[in-house]
Amino acid sequence: MRRKIPSTAALAAFEAAARHGSFTGAALELSVTQSAVCRQIAGLESFVGVKLFRRGRRGVLLTDAGVAYGRTVRARLEDIERDTLWLMANGGGRGALEVGVVPTFATEWLLPRLADFHARHPDVTLNLTTRIQPFLFEGSGLDAALHAGGAPWPGSDSLHLMRESLVAVASPQLLSQRLPGRQRLRAEDVAGLPLLQMATRPQAWREWFEVQGLHVEGDLAGPRMDLFSMLIAAASCGQGAALVPQLLAEPALRAQRLRVLVPRAHYSDRSYRLIYPQAKAHHPALVALREWLDGQARGWRAATGLD
Repeated sequence: MRRKIPSTAALAAFEAAARHGSFTGAALELSVTQSAVCRQIAGLESFVGVKLFRRGRRGVLLTDAGVAYGRTVRARLEDIERDTLWLMANGGGRGALEVGVVPTFATEWLLPRLADFHARHPDVTLNLTTRIQPFLFEGSGLDAALHAGGAPWPGSDSLHLMRESLVAVASPQLLSQRLPGRQRLRAEDVAGLPLLQMATRPQAWREWFEVQGLHVEGDLAGPRMDLFSMLIAAASCGQGAALVPQLLAEPALRAQRLRVLVPRAHYSDRSYRLIYPQAKAHHPALVALREWLDGQARGWRAATGLD
């Protein structure tokens, strides 16, 4: 079936005229005559069956439909231009990978290591997009995802990187104020601190206390936040104790902005994985990323003693 897509010349003329608010301005930008711009836009209006411009005292004005369509057309043309420029520069390489990532994992674990990947694979470009929730690859524009979860995604394969080990942390300043002189803390001590909450894991603290052998009565309420990076920042500022993945807290722990409160590790039911569509399993750029991540994860697990 033939696609209902206008010509790119008509779309470019419309987008330029919409941005300038003038057919003359569009003609100057595109190096064509004003009448040529008029013909392209008239043809586009005929194609879509909707008026996109109306005449005003000082020239042409977008209709409401024209405003909405202009916004989407501009975004699509920018996407096409970006992809074309990339292809012109990198057409002979193995290509780019669009990867959805959970943000704190990308910031604290992935990005500090990426220079090594780029040095080994200079012909592969990694574009990272934040994706917190699971999604379907079809129609997403993404080639892979770095995600923390449990169940596999339909139609996908995955590479296990590491299990999620949660640690309770707080700032030394908070501990000196609330628990002065305590070097070794117990779960009971932690229960007396303000408990920062991960919005998507309302039972995380209760489960942690149970693993420590402590049943806490009542509500374990506290300030809720959407990202582990927010929890780490808030805990570093002395706002409370946070329960976060150890690998994400490592920079703050090394800088002594945070301290692990109880040494006993608590593995959640989640693991960090590289997830990708089965149909792309043998894509050269994805193979390069998968092998590199496997090596990085093995090294991290060996260094930390965590799974």
